[in-house]
Amino acid sequence: MATQFTSTAGTQLKSFVGLRQSSLQTTSSTSLRPRSRRITSFQIRASRSSPKVPGRPLRVAIVGGGPAGGAAAETLARGGVETFLIERKLDNAKPCGGAIPLCMVDEFDIPMDIIDRKVTKMKMISPSNVAVDIGRTLKPHEYIGMVRREVLDEHLREKAKSLGATVINGLFLKMDKPKDNVSPYVLHYNHYDGSKGAGMGVPRTLQVDAVIGADGANSRVAKSIDAGDYEYAIAFQERVKIPSNKMVYYEDLAEMYVGQDVSPDFYGWVFPKCDHVAVGTGTVTHKKDIKKFQNATRLRAKDKIEGGKIIRVEAHPIPEHPRPRRVLDRVALVGDAAGYVTKCSGEGIYFAAKSGRMCAEAIVQGSENGKRLVDESDLRVYLAKFDKAYWPTYKVLDVLQKVFYRSDPAREAFVEMCADEYVQKMTFDSYLYKKVVPGNPLDDIKLAFNTIGSLVRANAMRREMAKLAD
Repeated sequence: MATQFTSTAGTQLKSFVGLRQSSLQTTSSTSLRPRSRRITSFQIRASRSSPKVPGRPLRVAIVGGGPAGGAAAETLARGGVETFLIERKLDNAKPCGGAIPLCMVDEFDIPMDIIDRKVTKMKMISPSNVAVDIGRTLKPHEYIGMVRREVLDEHLREKAKSLGATVINGLFLKMDKPKDNVSPYVLHYNHYDGSKGAGMGVPRTLQVDAVIGADGANSRVAKSIDAGDYEYAIAFQERVKIPSNKMVYYEDLAEMYVGQDVSPDFYGWVFPKCDHVAVGTGTVTHKKDIKKFQNATRLRAKDKIEGGKIIRVEAHPIPEHPRPRRVLDRVALVGDAAGYVTKCSGEGIYFAAKSGRMCAEAIVQGSENGKRLVDESDLRVYLAKFDKAYWPTYKVLDVLQKVFYRSDPAREAFVEMCADEYVQKMTFDSYLYKKVVPGNPLDDIKLAFNTIGSLVRANAMRREMAKLAD
């Protein structure tokens, strides 16, 4: 019998250029240094030709108040830069699984009271509903944090505000580019003061020396610098309030479903939150069928979410690879605006916050803590560091998606491979700490043979299915 739901919510529903491979190596161990050391140990590298800002600190505007924007605003404000953060939807809840790695909790000082659940167990469920338990290699103190985006985003913005950043409830419209390398950018936006009848807001302008675009996949800042298009996925998520006795099952467990029914090129998920579960899926290739895939995800999980009530519906585009251009003059893109979402896993929160912080660090360094103007060469320091640190992660997950998400037999092989404890350890260590984990050569050889074996069985299964279809 299909799961019955009552709904109290509604919704509205090109080529890879990517990162520069020539400059990429494995992640440096310095990426996990405590934040206080990162901020206070900046090596000042401002160009001698960079003019000093006359009579005031450097002014930087951040468009977008998600993890990327919040992290950038905090770092800029802490580094002596006059900081403005523009965000229209201060209560925005992006359709996001909300999983954050353990290293993010430490790096960004995420308080425990905004982490809804500490997931220590996951089930990977194949197209034929074979479930593999993963997480057996986690240490007692290790977990995946589950957060609600509206709570995390507000926390990061408030931290930036407490350090002196000005948070503006406004809708960014466009910006006028400067006539030379010292003139300001003029940002046009509609300001909202929270009063009733505000309507379209009050038109205002803001003059700044540099701009960080953290305004998501449909970034207007990206359009203003002709950053180029990228392929994107549509993510669709329902927040489902399930009976308390069923919520016990998801106390510290998350589920991931793979199969042509839930998505032809992604996966479906059930992630636990404070008092509900987030049920969602995504697709790049079949966007118009997203609701059909969402129904299939709910059907696959029906026994565990039976009797649930949909309390919120969310849909949003998610980038599939970095934009062709991410920096121009004194404008830089971070987070989803830059295209920093991994394939296969769809992870973006950590990379958004990290890119926002790295971009802001480059500005603080290049400006001598807000005393000098910056130029494109300062912003490109951020790009070089980000690419060097995270190119391997993006590349590996891109390959995994192409190999294992191409058919249901290949997905069966993928789930089979996930049962291997060595695979789990390598996967979780890399995810939790965002660094390349050296493997054991003998285990690597064993894994290679096991992977080949799984793929051979997958190909054999596909051929047999093709015969039956004929």
